[in-house]
Amino acid sequence: MDTIFAPGTGAGRAAIAIIRLSGPAVRHTLASFAGAVPAPRRATVVTLRDPLNGETLDQGLALFFPAPHSATGEDYAELQIHGGRAVIDGVLAALSRRPGLRAAEPGEFARRGFANGKLDLSQAEALADLVDAQTEAQRRQALRVAGGALRRKVEAWRLALIDALALVEADLDFSDEGDVGRFDALRLPALLAGPLDEMRAALRDAPASERMRDGFLVMILGRPNAGKSTLLNALARRDLAIVSPTPGTTRDMIEAHLDLKGLPVTFVDTAGLRETADEIERVGVDRVLERIETADLALWLSAGGEEAADASSGVETVMIATKSDLAPAPKGWLGVCAKTGAGLDTLLELVAERAKARLGDGASALLIRERHRTAVSAGAAAIESALSGEKDLEFVAEDLRSAARALGRIVGAVDVEHVLDAVFSRFCIGK
Repeated sequence: MDTIFAPGTGAGRAAIAIIRLSGPAVRHTLASFAGAVPAPRRATVVTLRDPLNGETLDQGLALFFPAPHSATGEDYAELQIHGGRAVIDGVLAALSRRPGLRAAEPGEFARRGFANGKLDLSQAEALADLVDAQTEAQRRQALRVAGGALRRKVEAWRLALIDALALVEADLDFSDEGDVGRFDALRLPALLAGPLDEMRAALRDAPASERMRDGFLVMILGRPNAGKSTLLNALARRDLAIVSPTPGTTRDMIEAHLDLKGLPVTFVDTAGLRETADEIERVGVDRVLERIETADLALWLSAGGEEAADASSGVETVMIATKSDLAPAPKGWLGVCAKTGAGLDTLLELVAERAKARLGDGASALLIRERHRTAVSAGAAAIESALSGEKDLEFVAEDLRSAARALGRIVGAVDVEHVLDAVFSRFCIGK
């Protein structure tokens, strides 16, 4: 197997950069570059030299983690060097010239950890989410699953299934033996009712957990010149959208990603909704109408609350009367003034409440991906079939095996080769 290497820190100028290595040639590489292999798990100051010509590359720290007690389960090392671009490029170039070493593919470190039993598939997915987390709730949710919460729950469910399957198969295989009691159909519900209830509860919470990864989507709607772009800029506290008195200035959707009380919320400025002969503007309006279907909340803007909403497509809509400094908001409308900031805090509080109701806070997240939900749904259906009491024991046993296989796919215990590439390709290089 090749020894892989990659930066473990982001690109750009920084005080420190970390280069990770994993594989059978790690010891030899450390000896060649640093002059010796550091003591395991002890940061050691070293001078890194190019083995080909002896040129000094940098002075930094080297750490060595021998297999199998490492993040990847292989011999593993980290070089902590200065974060200048020239230093990083020089070390990477020197490593690339060594026989048996190559640059890592995206997610390859995590995939080797998975292959060597250092983490299961659900934890690997959550690590990718943790790297991508933008808000406190997203971090909390990803960290919970990365810490093994889903793995432990799935293992408990599978253990109950295995116990139930053992009872059924004992009756099928040894019912003619005198020391094996007859199968008691009441024991299956006793073993499986609890896990089935937990699976159903997890499925009920799954949509919110899945949505947490993408965030709460708020569409800002209204006629041309209703103040949509001005409101977006005020909420984002920077100029994202062009503001002009000319109707139809906004042709495409512009997004602002905000952190509201730890929750990910995306506000989308949209083209003014009106009939138009302008082909480009009409395309923008059509795109808005399509995306409204995926929104969690719509804000319908009207100067002074003069025009009511007419295009929210069933999405919950909050009526916003803009330019409240010129006229009070009508009853049932929330008055805001982007120029003075009046009403903006109230609007953000309202959106944050809606987002929390829809997304939760991540603290109890379990099924955070569609793949998880699909597997648990299949497992629950198989258990329900096994408990129906309308079939022979052979078919009950097959239902229980199907349920166990479905749950095993969540953590990568069975039938996961076809999803591994998709899962690990999402990682950044060096993870």
